Amino acid sequence: MTHLTVYEWGSVPVCSGTSCESANAFTRFQANALLAAARAHPIANKNGTNILIDHHTKIIAQQMVGVIAAPGCSLEILPKIDADVNEPNTTVRHRLVRMLSVALDLNIGNGQSATMARQTTSLLDIMIRLFTDQLLTEARRGLPRAYQTEEDDLPALRGKLDVRRQFTALAVRPDRLACRYDTLLADTALLRIMKVCVLLLRRYALASESIRRLDELRFLLADVSDVSISNLPWAKVRIDRTNRRWGPLYEMARLFLRREWQATHHDRWERDGISLLFPMNDLFEAYIAALTKRALDGTALSVLAQGGNLCCLVEEGEDGKQVFKTKPDLLIKQGKNTVMVIDTKWKRISGKDVDPKRGIKENDVYQLMAYARLYRSPEVMLLYPHHTGLGSNIVNAGYRIRGGEERLRVASINLMSGEDAVIEQLASLLPT
Repeated sequence: MTHLTVYEWGSVPVCSGTSCESANAFTRFQANALLAAARAHPIANKNGTNILIDHHTKIIAQQMVGVIAAPGCSLEILPKIDADVNEPNTTVRHRLVRMLSVALDLNIGNGQSATMARQTTSLLDIMIRLFTDQLLTEARRGLPRAYQTEEDDLPALRGKLDVRRQFTALAVRPDRLACRYDTLLADTALLRIMKVCVLLLRRYALASESIRRLDELRFLLADVSDVSISNLPWAKVRIDRTNRRWGPLYEMARLFLRREWQATHHDRWERDGISLLFPMNDLFEAYIAALTKRALDGTALSVLAQGGNLCCLVEEGEDGKQVFKTKPDLLIKQGKNTVMVIDTKWKRISGKDVDPKRGIKENDVYQLMAYARLYRSPEVMLLYPHHTGLGSNIVNAGYRIRGGEERLRVASINLMSGEDAVIEQLASLLPT
């Protein structure tokens, strides 16, 4: 099994023969298998070139992070926040896990993820270990149970009498009563999903401690019914006050089992392994949205992610059909009024001394100008990740939009400083 790690936009060598002298390269067969897995992934474009690009002597990673697996090989893609800083892989994995935890509400402890990052060699190993640790802790505290209706023919009445069955099927059996009663069982939709996830991860876990914990979980979930992956009861799961502590585990199980993160055909898992891929643009947006909510806690402002949905144009005529719907990344609202529109960009901007325009795309500026007009927002912002080339302080540059009172701001967020510091930075950039 060949497992290699690369950063966004980085490349991995590909050997021309059937074997490689270098341990840091894939064979052509392995590279083709990874490229095929990329094309088959649900979030891939037609040719999978938004995940991996084939350059014959190398394969180049795109703006996706996570793990992509194929027969006999896997490739881990890590985010490259700052090209000027040479960080160890363990630090970057820890930061990526933290971003996933915040963005997807996985409730992973900061110290826990840091420990796992030091002890394991890939993001998938970290996620498996974190899932097994949390699930085992909750299972030992007690499995969530629910009442389920049972029917049985008993010598004594239990629950309610099934009158129809009693006077039809049991008409000649006076020694039996048709009973219908409720039993508190752990065989719930939630635990069926957990059991399938445990059985799946047991095939691919490499760390001995993870394997031991998964075996213990198989024993604890022995009374839960087996369900095929294609028939998992997602629609029947309800996370409420009685099982709220299982919510993060449910979200982690979705990462491993749901099709939006996995290969299109579930039967491919048996030979290919597990792929977990996340578009970095979307992950950055979700991470900022979650921390913005925390930054606004206790204020009169609120944040709406991927909302708005206003159309730019209205057709002339009686019908007046609206076209060109917009969906800004973040709307900062005060009551019904929008006070700021934020568009997050996982891109590297330059300093003003390098480029007066800071390397900002003109289309991004035009889009924000349209948002200012459409949502009647006095401020709009382009938000980028900070890097050392921008200096020690975060960027917070303001521009007045010609012909109006609206203001466009360009800002950066230092993601290396920890979540509390990111919240402070966001609070300094948001309206007061």
